[in-house]
Amino acid sequence: MKVLISAYSCEPGKGSERGVGWNVVREAAKYHEVWVLTRPDESKEAIEAELASNPNPNLHFVYFTLPILGSLWRLGSNGAMQIHYYLWQIQAYFVARRLHREIGFDVVHHVTFVKYSNPSFLSLLPVPFIWGPVGGGETAPKKFWQDFNFRAKAYETARILTRSLGELDPFVHMTARKSAIVRATTEDTAQRLYKMGVKYVNILSESGLLHEEIAALSQYKMPDNYPVRFISMGRLLHWKGFHLGLRAFAQANLPEAEYWIIGDGPEREQLQTLAQNLGIAQQVKFWGTLSREKTLENLGHSHVLVHPSLHDSGGWVCIEAMATGRPVICLDLGGPAQQVTKETGFKVPAINPDQAVVDLSKVMITLAKDPELRIRMGQAGQKLVNENYSWQVMGKHLAQVYEEIGCSQRAKVLN
Repeated sequence: MKVLISAYSCEPGKGSERGVGWNVVREAAKYHEVWVLTRPDESKEAIEAELASNPNPNLHFVYFTLPILGSLWRLGSNGAMQIHYYLWQIQAYFVARRLHREIGFDVVHHVTFVKYSNPSFLSLLPVPFIWGPVGGGETAPKKFWQDFNFRAKAYETARILTRSLGELDPFVHMTARKSAIVRATTEDTAQRLYKMGVKYVNILSESGLLHEEIAALSQYKMPDNYPVRFISMGRLLHWKGFHLGLRAFAQANLPEAEYWIIGDGPEREQLQTLAQNLGIAQQVKFWGTLSREKTLENLGHSHVLVHPSLHDSGGWVCIEAMATGRPVICLDLGGPAQQVTKETGFKVPAINPDQAVVDLSKVMITLAKDPELRIRMGQAGQKLVNENYSWQVMGKHLAQVYEEIGCSQRAKVLN
């Protein structure tokens, strides 16, 4: 089949949006002939270098940028990026329309950005269209805002306002209406899509790992020595919920345990002050930003991942932790709640901060005192990742989806 994929962000060897774009197109090209719309200024050099080392005759990249405001995304602000992305999507339609006249695509798939409140004008093409997985419908529960400073509350308010404006955009509704399949990363996003009139939404993760990455992560055996060590990884942002993890760790009162936090960001100073005020500063270590190799090494020296995020669409760190055989503690919110099962970790209800802290602390105590449970959950996590979150498995499933849509379309034409 001839497949057109829109991947605004796409780069080999990266995580997050860029990694999603690259791994989806690479896996799809194992089964079908794939053309990819992406930007030259972000990752062309890396893509061309990768294709030179590992040629793939089924994979064709079509690079283009905006003739005006082409470098707007370089300003670094989220607003500038969103404007650039919207305008780029408009241009993508005209590029894709010309390509479709030349090639005749069977399926069109929008991959990145994964945001349900932004349209994809490729849905206007006379070809079956797959939208997503898209996210962004997650919201930090209002009662948790009491812990946010003014800047954090302003961020959350702006995020909700931007999303609401997107829901009013007729082109977003057009994208939803014209999609043959709509895929969402979380139940929250699915509910927003249903309110926009979408009849059926597939829920699946945007995140995955390569077989070789899973194999490498499986080599980090569970430490059998003490102290028991909890670890959190990610940017130190208010919505990541690390302040809840610290409060829970203090309340658990595990004097022999440690809590490592890897990452940096605007909340670091506040988190360090919180650890001091809670009397656990001697047990908590802030590592700052580390290389991926060092980050995974520290994960290998730890026993349990704590990821109390308040509105993650994805949850790469949870998948990586499960791949290493570590149980995961998260809130029953967003992407992590879709990934973590009762066999692989604990999903704590997020009713209010005090309740969440109490429940998180109880789970910490349980895992700290039961090494057999840690091992059992870790093994279940590795099995889950192998069966559901390898890019190879996800790519094979996607290829089947393309074929089913293509066959359905051909049947309509014949009838």
